[in-house]
Amino acid sequence: MQTLSLVWGILALVGMLVGMFPCLGALNWLNIPFALAGLVVSIIALATAGPSSRTGSIVGTTCCAIATGLGLLRLAIGGGVL
Repeated sequence: MQTLSLVWGILALVGMLVGMFPCLGALNWLNIPFALAGLVVSIIALATAGPSSRTGSIVGTTCCAIATGLGLLRLAIGGGVL
């Protein structure tokens, strides 16, 4: 589960970076729900992991939160959020 959350977080960051390019900002409308679902999976993985194996889920949680926040910021700056 930690590996899934880590991969999900990396994919969310890559999607957010692609959405930062001009004319591709609408990709954030797809990436934000993807990152939020990854955030939920990462939090579940963090809660069920043992104390010694939490690194993947912590990184996944952080990446998904960053992707969500910056994606929302990009939509707000670009006028995509009313």
